[in-house]
Amino acid sequence: MTETLPPAVRERVVAIAARTLDEMPAADVPRPLLPVRRFMPAKRVRLGAAPLAAALENDPAFRARVAADVRRDEPDLVGVLETADGPPPAAPPEEIAAVAYLLRLAGWESYVDAAARDAREAGDAARAEEELREARAALEAHRRAAESERDTLRERLETCRSELEEARRRLRASTERCRRAETEARAALGEAATARAQAEAATREADVDRRRLRGRVQELETALGAARRGSREARSMDTAQLRVLLDTMIASANGMRKALDLPPIVQRPGDLLATSAAAPATPFAGINLRGLPGDHPGIVDDVLVIPGVHLIVDGYNVTKRGYGAQPLRSQRTRLLSGIATLATRMVEGEITVVFDAAEVTERPVGISAPRNVRVVFSDPGEIADLEIVRRVKAEPEGRAVVVVSSDREVAEASAAAGAYPVSSDALLARLSRT
Repeated sequence: MTETLPPAVRERVVAIAARTLDEMPAADVPRPLLPVRRFMPAKRVRLGAAPLAAALENDPAFRARVAADVRRDEPDLVGVLETADGPPPAAPPEEIAAVAYLLRLAGWESYVDAAARDAREAGDAARAEEELREARAALEAHRRAAESERDTLRERLETCRSELEEARRRLRASTERCRRAETEARAALGEAATARAQAEAATREADVDRRRLRGRVQELETALGAARRGSREARSMDTAQLRVLLDTMIASANGMRKALDLPPIVQRPGDLLATSAAAPATPFAGINLRGLPGDHPGIVDDVLVIPGVHLIVDGYNVTKRGYGAQPLRSQRTRLLSGIATLATRMVEGEITVVFDAAEVTERPVGISAPRNVRVVFSDPGEIADLEIVRRVKAEPEGRAVVVVSSDREVAEASAAAGAYPVSSDALLARLSRT
C-alpha cells in the first residue's frame, strides 16, 4: 500500500518509522529491520526506506508501535484529526496524510489523495514557474537578438549609404576625367595632324638631303681610300722608327745592368730593412675605393690589382677579430692559408704578415710562409705596431703600400708614413669568400 502513497507522504511515513526503530529495544525490532537499525540515523531513511515501508505494511505490531509514537509525539494533530470534520488548515498535507495513514483513521485515503493533489499542484506550479522563467529568458534573448540585428542593420545601412555616396563621388570624378580626356584627345588629334603634316614635309626635305649626302659620301669614300693608302705608308715608317728606338733603349738598359754588375734577382726593401727610421714618405692615394664602406671586401680586391703593391697585414689584429677563440698557432695557419690565395692574384706585388712577439723570448717554429708572402715577428720587447710603421717608412717614395689593421694607432701612424690603411674586417670579409 505504501507504494501508492505520494513520494512526500511516503518519505514522511518512513522518517517516522525510522525514528521509532531507533527508540525500540533491540529485542522488539522486527528481524528484517535489524540491518536497517545498524545504519546511522542520517542514512537510515535513505538506505532503509524499502524495508521500513514493507514492515509498516506487513507487520501490525511494528505499525502499532509507530502509531503509538505518533500519538505521543503529535497529540494535538492526532486529536484534531480524530475529533474535527476536516484537517487543520495550517498543517502540511503530507504530514496530515502520513499521520492518518499510520493511525488508519477514518477517511485516511482522502487525506492521502489531498496530499497527492497538493503535490501535483505544487509540481504543476513549479513547472509553470520554470516554464514562465524560460519563456521570459527566451523573450529577453529574442529581444536582445532583435536589438542586435537592428543595430547591425543600421550599421549596414550607414555603410551602404557611405558606399553609395563614395560611388557617386567617384562617378562624378570619372565623368569629369572622361570629359577632360575627350578634350585632350581632340587636342591631341589636332596636334597629331599638324605633326604628321610637318613630318611629311620633313621627310621630303630629308629625301633631298639624303640624295645630296649620298653623293657627298661617295666623294668622301674616294678621298678616304686615297688617304688610307698614304696612311699605311706613313705608319710603316713610324713603326720602323719606334722599333729602332725601343731596341736602342733595351740595349742601353742591358748595358747599364752589365756595367753596374746587378744580380739577376734584386732584393726588395722589406728584405733589407734597416733598423734606422727612414724619412716619412708621401701618402699613397692610388686605390679607387668606389665609395665602398670601410669593411667591404671589394676594397681588398682594389688593392690586389695595383701593380707592385706591398700589402702589410697586422697579423694578430686580423685573427683575433675573426677567430680569436682558436689557439695562436691555428690563427696563424688559417690567416696564412687565406692570404696565400690572395697572393696569386697580385701583379709583381708582395705581402708581409707581421705578428706581435713582444712578450715572448722564443720565436714560434714550424712557420711555413706561402709563396710571395713574407712572415715577420717583431723583436722581443717590441710590439708589432713599430715593426709595421718601420717597414712602411723603408719603402721608396711613390710605391703603393697598404696596411691592414683595425688598430687606430697603427692606421694613423701608417697613414702618416705614406701607407693607405684598410680595416681588418674588409680582409676577413674577403677571405671568407675564398
